[in-house]
Amino acid sequence: MGSTISERVVDRLPWLDGVAEKTQPKVREVIDRGGTTLRDVLDGVWFEVPLHPVLTDVPIGSWTATLVFDGLDAATDSKAARNAADATLALGIVGAIAAAVTGLSDWRYLSGGSRRMGVAHGLLNTAGLTLNIASLALRAKGSRSAGRLAFLTGFSINGAAAHLGGELSYNYGLRVNRNVFEQDGPDEYVPVLEESELSDSGMRRVEVGGVGILLSRAQGGKICAIAATCNHFSGPLQEGEREGDTVVCPWHKSRFDLCTGQAIDGPAVFPQSHYHTRVRNGNIEVKADAKNVQKKVR
Repeated sequence: MGSTISERVVDRLPWLDGVAEKTQPKVREVIDRGGTTLRDVLDGVWFEVPLHPVLTDVPIGSWTATLVFDGLDAATDSKAARNAADATLALGIVGAIAAAVTGLSDWRYLSGGSRRMGVAHGLLNTAGLTLNIASLALRAKGSRSAGRLAFLTGFSINGAAAHLGGELSYNYGLRVNRNVFEQDGPDEYVPVLEESELSDSGMRRVEVGGVGILLSRAQGGKICAIAATCNHFSGPLQEGEREGDTVVCPWHKSRFDLCTGQAIDGPAVFPQSHYHTRVRNGNIEVKADAKNVQKKVR
């Protein structure tokens, strides 16, 4: 059928689109109101990898520990195990809230099937988190058996949500570096454009061996070359705005250094593939950086 079980289930829930249509614009508005700094923090630009997957390890690890300590408490009536279970449950709740915020940031650009999957992922996680908060409250009141039951139910729901999160990354390619799926580029210098055709402030896209390369001339006169396809959602950088020696993607406003490819502003966090340049006989020649090849999935 060409689709996974999760996709088929989610696609049978059209009301998820209604939730997304009402929620997504508000999420964008709130995050955009925080300016570039907030966006870069939530996207993980400062960390150089997406922040949401990192934070999800906190609740998963903490709540797995809670499961173990609850089992020890039930078997041995150990106060130490009981306290450890409550502490790891609380830590997981804090981590889950932080993961939810960064997850909403990642979801704000999605559409179609990935957006629906993201809504299902978020709703399941919300249900699981709510039950885990209830579990902590029940434990505080002395109702440990009810608290354990609430936690086990929440933990199971969060497990299902984690599976959908995996679908978003591995099936839909959310937050992966799209450049690793592009062609490597030439191993040796290849002429691509007459130097006279590249203006001092302009940018030109050229095609070499099936790969798009963005040429530009830095303010100091150096000719630079990076991948022309934004590694976030494959936006066409040649259509973006140039700001000094940087380019802003026209789709989601990621900003890259034109000479190094470094991601300066998100949502992109990975650097663009880089190409070496030289001028010979009036022609600009390019060659792929060895790192472009090393990053490929083999």
